[in-house]
Amino acid sequence: MAAFIAKQLVGKQLDSVKGAVGGGDDKADSGGGDAGEDPEVVEARREIEEKRKEKHRKMEAEREDMRQEIRDKYNIKKKADNPFDDPGMEGRLGRKRKTPAELAAEANADEEEGGLLPANLSDLASKPGELVGKVTEKCTLQ
Repeated sequence: MAAFIAKQLVGKQLDSVKGAVGGGDDKADSGGGDAGEDPEVVEARREIEEKRKEKHRKMEAEREDMRQEIRDKYNIKKKADNPFDDPGMEGRLGRKRKTPAELAAEANADEEEGGLLPANLSDLASKPGELVGKVTEKCTLQ
């Protein structure tokens, strides 16, 4: 309890000293923006990121070679390509989005099939009678 009270009394004074020295205002600096950073630092970070990505690509290539050796050794066929392995989809979650042209083509195909509902009300009234007739022809009670 005494440590808590001492920290409360001395902590405020320490914060004011830190602010005077230049160590204060940490909240503004931790925004993560590149606005105040040196261009050399930004370039170094970009190079490090590229090296990391290249390292991961090489590791994945080595793993794929090892997988292929195992497939060859045990005569295992490779599964079909995963649609999520598309290089353009790198870093994305979920499935591939359909383009407006694909959506329009699907809508046209659905309209051509006629859909689940009949075009007019008289067809709707005659459907149950037809279905009952078909069922009674196929089924007999014993």
